[in-house]
Amino acid sequence: MNKVLSGLVAGFAATIVLSILMLMKQMMGVMPQLDVIAMLGSMLGGVTAAWCAHFFIGTVAWGILFAFLTRALPGAYWMKGIIFASGAWLMMMIILMPMAGDGLFGLKLGLMAPVATLMLHIIFGAQMGWVYGALHHESRASV
Repeated sequence: MNKVLSGLVAGFAATIVLSILMLMKQMMGVMPQLDVIAMLGSMLGGVTAAWCAHFFIGTVAWGILFAFLTRALPGAYWMKGIIFASGAWLMMMIILMPMAGDGLFGLKLGLMAPVATLMLHIIFGAQMGWVYGALHHESRASV
């Protein structure tokens, strides 16, 4: 499997895991003020558009970008994913959160907002890196 397709599959798998965790967080009532889908929905005109944007960003944008940056990142694939996703988290904290009116690092939502989103991004990155590494290793072994 080529690196772009591997990145897309890895990004999609990681976005599914992240989405499940986000839904579980909301269903348990943990930090209800931190609802990224509602935040995106208010900017994009609805929940459906927000979910589409969420999956597009995680699968296409981050998946493909990760595929191209993997060689430049240190460590095992899961660690490469964590490093990459930490950068994505930082972009969210300094661009998306202020655009949504929640301030730099989302601090208007409370101190736990940046911590919770960082934990979710670490899980996303580890998952994306692991899947990408498994696909990349498999494709190299089949050559």
